[in-house]
Amino acid sequence: MSAKPAAAIDPITLEILFNGLRSITDETYIAITKAAYSTNIKERRDHSTCLMDPQGRLIVQAENSLPVHLASMLGLMHKLLEKFPADEIHEGDIFVANDPYAGGGTHLPDVNLAMPVFVDGRLLGFMCNLAHHADIGGMSPGSMAGGMTEIYQEGLRIPVVKLFSRGELVRDVFDLLLLNVRVPEERRGDYYAQVAACKLGVRRLLELAERYDAGTLAAGFAAIMDRTEARIRAAIGGIPDGSYSFRDVLDNDGMGAEDIAIAVRVDVAGDRISFDFDGSGAQVRGNVNVTLNATQSAVYYVLKGMLDPEIPNNDGLIRAVDITAPPDSIVNAGFPAAVAGRANTAQRIIDVLIGALAQALPEQAVGAANGANVTAVFFGADPRTGRDYVYLETLGGGFGGRAHKDGKDGVQVHITNTSNLPVEAIEMEYPLLVESYGLIEDSGGPGRHRGGMGLRRVVRPVGHETVFNGMGERFRHRPWGIFGGGDGATGRFLLRGPAGDEALADKPAGIVIGPDTAVVVETPGAGGYGPPADRDSAALAEDRASGKFSDAYLRRHYGDAADD
Repeated sequence: MSAKPAAAIDPITLEILFNGLRSITDETYIAITKAAYSTNIKERRDHSTCLMDPQGRLIVQAENSLPVHLASMLGLMHKLLEKFPADEIHEGDIFVANDPYAGGGTHLPDVNLAMPVFVDGRLLGFMCNLAHHADIGGMSPGSMAGGMTEIYQEGLRIPVVKLFSRGELVRDVFDLLLLNVRVPEERRGDYYAQVAACKLGVRRLLELAERYDAGTLAAGFAAIMDRTEARIRAAIGGIPDGSYSFRDVLDNDGMGAEDIAIAVRVDVAGDRISFDFDGSGAQVRGNVNVTLNATQSAVYYVLKGMLDPEIPNNDGLIRAVDITAPPDSIVNAGFPAAVAGRANTAQRIIDVLIGALAQALPEQAVGAANGANVTAVFFGADPRTGRDYVYLETLGGGFGGRAHKDGKDGVQVHITNTSNLPVEAIEMEYPLLVESYGLIEDSGGPGRHRGGMGLRRVVRPVGHETVFNGMGERFRHRPWGIFGGGDGATGRFLLRGPAGDEALADKPAGIVIGPDTAVVVETPGAGGYGPPADRDSAALAEDRASGKFSDAYLRRHYGDAADD
């Protein structure tokens, strides 16, 4: 059946269709949340779902999906269609991949699934999802520690292969996936949750196809993308023409490279915008490198966030942007660069993009957020059961001060919008005691609108030894303030034992701790917006009353106004 031209769909029908499609992706997202085994997915919601068209173009992404996952799902579809001709894609197939180089991913723990949808024998699209598995093998439990220098060390590399063929599980492939990971029972449960979500999405899309024929749906896909492209180009047209640049640095790669540059130049002319990352540092030995598709996701996120936060994520947004980056650089890494910590670098790319566009869009800019994806991984054998466990979490921190509001405290920021894991979930699932959990005093940067505050979590193993791996950023370079705002506090890792506190490196690996020692994880705060002298007296009174800031801090940054 030939597709109707996009113009043939009236706006009301198109809006109903779009919301129907978004409802499908949202329902499949919830299905993974409800069915997953690991706390990283069922509690922290580190997963995403979307619908792609037969050409691998994004049509709809679930509302709560992570921006960084957009790159992986698009990359999977590109590699899938490149590898499998149309006559090798069948009803009931489910494809799986995770590799950044052979499978279109961004790092190995993010495992992608894609299932084709056929209507009357014609390929209508693909239901896709991604979940961050708490371990994907490799040299370090959790597959996210510092110290890894090539992709082979980071875990099991999965190219695009069929996990299901014509509705039947490919047992050999699944056995291989489970053999190469820690805690395979948990991994099996998470894979089944993803498979169930794929099948649910296909059922729901087929139900929609009973109401709208395949031709109307295909025309609707095209109209959704065209509408988004027109909307984002109109927003780009509101940016003053010109060239805007900014530069920042990563702390280090954990392997000796420090102050790794990330630079961008943004050129705007009418409704066209381009991003050039020339001047960014070369790729490094440590695992903070980023493949180009993750850099692209950071660009799309910032463009949407600063120009039109309500615009849907689809290919219309993507095709309105030109992005270039030097090959074999920190923002466009080449094989076999290690990339497990790519989210930390993606956060810094976002800081740089906001810094550049702030010159043209001051009302939409924010102070530097915590600029990290602080990771804590605990691995050991549960003394209650004798079974291995992997507790992985990335913790939130401060969000930057805004033109008209203070920053947010203790939240995931920008490209990662997962939840912080509740204390109750940690202590129920793992033989770990959370001794304290709260905000860090004085960690938000001062300003007319202050920056958000970092988090502190103190975790101690109960009745056994555990191995701790971590990864932090903004542990040396403070999150900067904007338009006169002050900097936020840095983060750090500590060991707290009988003799007191001992500082750890910011990308520690293989630290064995027993019940007499606790791990202290402190995440960065965020920068403020505007001069501290302009802060409202009522806001200062709230700062004092909340207990979030000491008297010394308030006097130092706000002077006599803090005492009035």
